[in-house]
Amino acid sequence: MATNTVSAATAESTKLNHQAFMLLRTIFTVAPIVFGLDKFTNLLTDWTHYLAPIATDIIPVSPQVFMYGVGIVEIAAGILVALRPKIGSLVVALWLLGIIVNLLMIPNYFDVALRDFGLLVGALALNRLATARGR
Repeated sequence: MATNTVSAATAESTKLNHQAFMLLRTIFTVAPIVFGLDKFTNLLTDWTHYLAPIATDIIPVSPQVFMYGVGIVEIAAGILVALRPKIGSLVVALWLLGIIVNLLMIPNYFDVALRDFGLLVGALALNRLATARGR
């Protein structure tokens, strides 16, 4: 009887872990690709407002051209999460860290930086689940 209870609990845990993995993998695939594509269209927002001026001082291009580069990186990161979630999740987490640092240099965007910190934690959770699955 105890063996059946342990087996049922293990099966349920495995099922829940799989669901959590799939939810995180899906969102960290889709969101970077959608937001990356939007860097070229600015349908959701004018992304250049979220760019600290120091970024274009370091890389001397217009803010929109800088955002095109950001878009390419985000699309690539989303594809990487889809194909290699263990590696892609770390790339997304590091990318989000860079975004957070950028946002902390701009007044009035601390709330967005906090939100992105939550996303960073989610990307790290995906990495842990992907590592446990050997993916």
